[in-house]
Amino acid sequence: MSVTQHAHAASPDPSLVSKINAATFEVVIPRAVDDPLTYEKPLPLDLLPYQERTDKYFSVGTAFAIGHNRYVTAGHVLLAAVGDLTGPPALRDASGHVYAIDKVQKFSLQQDFVMFSLKEQPNGNAALETNAKAAMNSVVYAVGNALGTGVVIRDGLYTSDTPEDENGRWKWMRFSAAASPGNSGGPLLDQDGKVIGVVLMKSPNENLNYALPIGEVLNASDNLAVMDKRESYQLDIIEDDQNGTLKAQFPLPASYDDFSATYLKLLNRNSEDLLKALLQQQGNELFPHGAGSNHILHDAPELSLFPELIVRNRSGQWVYSGRELNRVPLSGNGYVASGYVGHTFLMHLRRPDDMKAATFYNDPKQMMDLVLKTGYWTRQVGPEKVKIVSMGKPATDVSYTDSWQRHWKAFVWSLPYINAQMVVFALPTPDGYSIMMRLSPSVVTHDSVIDMKALTDFLNVDYGGTLAQWKEFLANSSLLPDVLKDARIDVDYGKRFSYDSSNIAFSYPVTLQPIASENLLAVGVGYYEKHGKFALQTGIVQLRLNITDPDRISVRRHTAPSPDLDDNFKEAWGKLLHKQHPFDGVPYNDGDEMDVATVIDPPAGDAPSELYTAFYATQGTHKPEDMKAKLKLLTQEFKVKSP
Repeated sequence: MSVTQHAHAASPDPSLVSKINAATFEVVIPRAVDDPLTYEKPLPLDLLPYQERTDKYFSVGTAFAIGHNRYVTAGHVLLAAVGDLTGPPALRDASGHVYAIDKVQKFSLQQDFVMFSLKEQPNGNAALETNAKAAMNSVVYAVGNALGTGVVIRDGLYTSDTPEDENGRWKWMRFSAAASPGNSGGPLLDQDGKVIGVVLMKSPNENLNYALPIGEVLNASDNLAVMDKRESYQLDIIEDDQNGTLKAQFPLPASYDDFSATYLKLLNRNSEDLLKALLQQQGNELFPHGAGSNHILHDAPELSLFPELIVRNRSGQWVYSGRELNRVPLSGNGYVASGYVGHTFLMHLRRPDDMKAATFYNDPKQMMDLVLKTGYWTRQVGPEKVKIVSMGKPATDVSYTDSWQRHWKAFVWSLPYINAQMVVFALPTPDGYSIMMRLSPSVVTHDSVIDMKALTDFLNVDYGGTLAQWKEFLANSSLLPDVLKDARIDVDYGKRFSYDSSNIAFSYPVTLQPIASENLLAVGVGYYEKHGKFALQTGIVQLRLNITDPDRISVRRHTAPSPDLDDNFKEAWGKLLHKQHPFDGVPYNDGDEMDVATVIDPPAGDAPSELYTAFYATQGTHKPEDMKAKLKLLTQEFKVKSP
C-alpha cells in the first residue's frame, strides 16, 4: 500500500505527503484459511489480479492516527467485521505490516465513528493534527483506501453543512472531493493537512460526499459506546414496517472481541424487540384472526405441494403467495422446485427414490447437496462463476416447532469467502422437504433466524408422496406434525386403502382404483376454528395412480361461509347443501375425462357448518352406471364423525 498524490492544481504540500502516508492505514480482515465449501472444479484463482489472489486480507476501509495511540475510522468499517467468520479487523500500513487492535475507546453508532488503540505502535508514531474549526468553501483533501488499491489523496471543496436526518443533533460536512468504496473511515484534511472530518459515505445522487466533523469525535464521551439510532423492521407477510430506536450504552475500553460481542447482543435484542412489537401491534389482524382471513378460512382448501406464504395484500386480504418458478430434475424422480416471496427463497425438495429416507432426513449435508444441484449458488472468481456443489456439515443444526405443531429442522451454513451464512428452515414431508432459505451477511444471521421462525406460522405446506414414501414417513413419529398424527392411514397393496381421522373415515377396495406403492397420496391442510382456537386440520385427501395418470379420488372438506364473504361463497355453499351439480352424483364429461361427485350426508342435527364431498375422475368416456358404481365404492363406508 502506498499513497498516490492526486494530480490537481490544488495539491497538498509535498512535505505533508509522507506524514499523511505514515498516519493513514488500511482496515483489513483476514481471508478464510480453511474453506468448508466444495466446488465443481478447482477455483481458477489465476484469473484474479495478482494482489487479490496473493493477499491474505480483505481491505474494507481506511483508518488514521491522531496521536497518543488513538486511531479513528468509520463505525461501519469496524462493524463490517462483527460476526466475521475469519477473524477480527486490523490495520495495515504502507509496508504491509499488520497491527492488531487493542482496545475500543469510543464508539457512536449514530455518528458512525470509532476510536481505538493498537497493541503494537507503528515505528515513528506518526499522527495527524486536528482542526475542529474548518472554513467553509476551503480546499480539502479526501484521503482513503480507494477501491482497495492503496491510499490516494483527492482534492475538492468543503461546500456545506447538512443536519443529520433524525433530529438535527449535529451537522454532516459536505465536500466535493471524490470518494470511492474503501474511502470510508479515512481523514478529510484541510489545506494544511489537518484532520477536519471522518469520511463516511458517498452521496447517492450528486457529487457531494459526507464526513463527520472531527470535533464530534474529539468531544464525544470518553470510554463509552453509544447506540442511539432509528431502526425499521419488516416481515415478508405484511407491508407495514415497525419503527423504533436502538438506544443503549455500554462502557469502554474493551477488547474488540468483547466490544463486538456486546454490540451484537444489543443489536440482536433490538431486532427481537422490534419483531415482537410488530407482531403485537398487528395483534388480531394477523392470520388467521383478522377479518381478511376469511377467504382462506372458508374457501375449499387447494392442494399445492409447493410451499406458500400467507401474506396480506394491499386490500387487506390474506392470500397464498409464492409459486413454483423453476424446477431442476434430480436422479430417481427427485427434483428441486423453487420460487420466492420477499426476501425468502421457497423450495420443494423431492427425495430421489434411490435415497433411503432414514439417511435423507438425518443428513443435512446430503439435503443441501441436492439443493445445490440447482446450480443457483456459485462463487465468482474474476469473470467466471464456479458452482458450489457442497457446503459440508452445517455450523448449526437445531429443531424448531411452530404454532401449528409442525417440527422444523433449522440449519446454518457458513460461507467465509463472502462473510455470509445460509439459513435454512426445512419441514419434513413424505416426499422430502418444504424449505425456506436465506443467504445473508453473518452479522444479521440472527435476524434471518428470528424472521424465519415467525414466518413458519404463515407458511402453508401440504403433504404428498407415493404410498411407499408415506409408509416410511409415518414410521418416523419425530417427523410428524400434529395434523398427521390425527389420521391413521392403512394400505394393503392390491387390496384396500383406508383413512381414519377425528373428522372422517373412508376406505375403498382395489376394484375402485389399483392400490400399489407408486400411487400418489396428497393431504392438503386447512385452518379450522374450534372453541375459539384455530388448528391445522386435513382439508383434502387425494389419491392418484401415479405422477402421470390423471385418474384420481378426492375427499374434500367445505366450511360454511361467514356473513362478510361475497355471493360466490354463498352460492357454492348452497350447491353443496342441496346436492346440486356437480355434487348430485350424476356423471359428467370434463374435457377428456369423466367425473362424478356427491355430498356426504352429515350427522343428524342442526344445520351443518361443514360438509364433505367425494369425487372420482377417470380418463375417457364411461357408462354412467359404471361411474355411479365407482362413486358408491368410495362412499359406502364413508363416515362423517360428530364434532
